[in-house]
Amino acid sequence: MQLEIDGLSVAVRRKNIKHMHLYVKPPDGRVEVSAPLRLSDERIAAFVREKAGWIQKHQSRIAGRPLPNGRQFAPGETLLIWGRPFVLRVERGDAFSFRLDGGTAVLTVCGADTAEQRKACYEAWLRARLRAEIEKRLPQWESRTGLFCTGWQIRRMTSRWGTCNTATRKIWLSLMLAERPPQCLDYILLHELAHLQAANHGPDFTAILDRYMPDWREIRSLLA
Repeated sequence: MQLEIDGLSVAVRRKNIKHMHLYVKPPDGRVEVSAPLRLSDERIAAFVREKAGWIQKHQSRIAGRPLPNGRQFAPGETLLIWGRPFVLRVERGDAFSFRLDGGTAVLTVCGADTAEQRKACYEAWLRARLRAEIEKRLPQWESRTGLFCTGWQIRRMTSRWGTCNTATRKIWLSLMLAERPPQCLDYILLHELAHLQAANHGPDFTAILDRYMPDWREIRSLLA
């Protein structure tokens, strides 16, 4: 199962054990908890909050590592864009660029390029597409809910899909949302707007999601 704890997505595995165990796993810094079978979600959330500093430290270490061998943006790799798979083709040219051609993702590179340069080109393209969707979808959700943020920003996040500063009413959204189906972006937009009225994930928060997106639990599972 998946728990959202202060904007952090945590995978929970219930096992026949006596104590909880916390893991921050490469290559993306995802957080997992192994917990006793009958332990409440509230106890698990409290445990994760206590370990917030430890989690951040280990996620920072992982973020500083080089790209894993499985993601070098080499020909034949599969990229997910809005939940659809595209096979990567790499071409040589005069400048870096990225485009889609049917079911193929075409990355044009130049010079003695590196995996980091390929990644930067891809993410710049991805950021532009995500920005366009946010600019279209966020005002719609604000109008529907009557909840308005003061601003938003896209970030590369290793373990969160979004976060909200309830004091400034500003939200941040993960760049990797552009790799998931579009309804996932809608869910995260609603999720973060809901925090403007309900700071935690209690009944008031859940009521907002139930009202405006009755199938939000199914959509959230696509982010696991």
